[in-house]
Amino acid sequence: MKKTAIISLVLLASSAVIAQSKTGDMKGMDMTAKPATSAQTTHEAKGTIKKINAKTGYVMISHGPVNSLSWPPMTMSFKVRDKAMLDKLAVNKKINFGFVKEGDDYVVTNVK
Repeated sequence: MKKTAIISLVLLASSAVIAQSKTGDMKGMDMTAKPATSAQTTHEAKGTIKKINAKTGYVMISHGPVNSLSWPPMTMSFKVRDKAMLDKLAVNKKINFGFVKEGDDYVVTNVK
């Protein structure tokens, strides 16, 4: 008898959960939150080109601080969004550039 009562309670609770999920009950859910696919933040920096690798589409830049990321000055490699951008760059050239985070890469999106 006890087993039957326990099984009945479990089935009743499961039915309630299934019914609630099918009706789309989203009580307490923040519907104003931005989706994970929202627009990327473009960061701006000033730097000097140190190395260009046209084959891989990466450029090494010694850049100043990046306030939007709380980064100190450093030298690092960036991927370029469009390899044609590399034609406008030269080692030791000073640039202002914008970049975004894409996956594991920081990608240069514009150069001035």
